[in-house]
Amino acid sequence: ENSRMRVLPFLSLAAAIRVPHVNMGLFDALTSKAPRYGPPVVIGEESLMSQKAHGTSEVPVQKDLRWNCGADLADRICNFNRHYAENAGYWERSTTFLKEEEANTEEITFFDSNSGDPLFYGPRGRTWQSFVKESRSHGWPSFRDAEVNWDYVRVLPDGECVSTAGTHLGHNLPDGTGNRYCINLVSVAGRPADGPVERHIGPKA
Repeated sequence: ENSRMRVLPFLSLAAAIRVPHVNMGLFDALTSKAPRYGPPVVIGEESLMSQKAHGTSEVPVQKDLRWNCGADLADRICNFNRHYAENAGYWERSTTFLKEEEANTEEITFFDSNSGDPLFYGPRGRTWQSFVKESRSHGWPSFRDAEVNWDYVRVLPDGECVSTAGTHLGHNLPDGTGNRYCINLVSVAGRPADGPVERHIGPKA
């Protein structure tokens, strides 16, 4: 929608002044559905979100999600949804995330609520306070490029963020400082498939 909104005034102006030739290469570039994200973003195929045994995933969400996230809500958002999200502020007001993690001195690993794959690490390259401030300002946990595990995270051409297991995560909503991955906490509240949660990559800033 945003790209169309940017193109329409340009075309109206061209028509109004009767420009004899519109650069269709520019038009195609502005209206193309091709990936709009450069490295390090890994673009995924729509087939990742094809129907499987349980919605877009092979399995339901884990029963014992972290931070007291609701399993029913998580299952709907992760496996039977492409566009909707947990309520703004849910991660802050309806879970124990902040209470549990504020005192944690290590980097947090966020695991896929279905598969248990590690998807995000944070905060990385910034302080805990900065991560929380940005997430609060947008209403959802917000990650940056350095905090994404591209082994398991993909961005579809329309900006939808998904996991390689078919879990809907959220959307990439770039701003003036770069890519910003607006992610549902219920989608990344899983536990690792091959070990305890107490696995951290490094110190939390």
